[in-house]
Amino acid sequence: MLTISNQELTVSISAQGAELQSIFNKQTQLEYLWDANPAFWPKKSPALFPIVGGLKNGQYQYDGQSYTMGRHGFSRESVFTVSAQTESSIVFSLEANATTRAIYPFEFKFSLAYRVEGNQLFVTYLVENTGDKDLYFSVGAHPAFKVPPTNGTGYEDWFLEFGTTETVGIHPLDAEGLVEPVAVPYLDNCSQLPLKKSLFYGDALVFKNLKSHSIGIKSHQSAHGLTLHYGDFPFMGIWSAKDADFVCIEPWCGVADSTTTNGQLINKEGINQLAVGGTFERTWSVELF
Repeated sequence: MLTISNQELTVSISAQGAELQSIFNKQTQLEYLWDANPAFWPKKSPALFPIVGGLKNGQYQYDGQSYTMGRHGFSRESVFTVSAQTESSIVFSLEANATTRAIYPFEFKFSLAYRVEGNQLFVTYLVENTGDKDLYFSVGAHPAFKVPPTNGTGYEDWFLEFGTTETVGIHPLDAEGLVEPVAVPYLDNCSQLPLKKSLFYGDALVFKNLKSHSIGIKSHQSAHGLTLHYGDFPFMGIWSAKDADFVCIEPWCGVADSTTTNGQLINKEGINQLAVGGTFERTWSVELF
């Protein structure tokens, strides 16, 4: 376990998956990250690479060959190395190896940089194409935040607050976790979504066309909470395990396969194409108060 800190935050990260393990605000004396109770979901904040979500039949095709890969890719199960560290920042890196090449025929370097500044944690994903052909990939976040984060309140005392008023549908997931191509109405000229555990009984809420660039977890009964800022991530998933005391706010550059996909990686919705020698960088941050 590795730790970064400043006067306001202490953040712990594991080399396994370069996964967040704790976000503790020393001013509020609150832990904001889910505790990974295995009875519900044994993860806290996996990094999703080189795919987001699931593949149709667990497979994709590239250059005439078929490959098998599990949901959300392999980075969350990989051990990263630390490539840089200061008191308030740390960078973890994963490079292509024999294990990854067997299921993903590309050369890459995938780095996660964590930095604390004031009461904010910044998380940057950097993908580098170290091979001799275009790199096709998706990347995304999956942080799980405690709900409620404070004593004396219940789950349904909290709500999600979108950065702007939204009128937008969600794309349902089928039993295999594939995205239905047609959205169904969901948010109607509103900026708040009251939390209740039944919201997630049908799996994640998948948005493709949010106008907002931030989503908060807040309560009228508490001055505490958080706001996640996600900038240039075109897709958003919001999820919780059934009846669990957390909510994942998941900015994605990529999305699960559609029910109508042809399985070709280069045609996959949300796939990013990176030229030889190119770099791709995206940052999200969370403000904890």
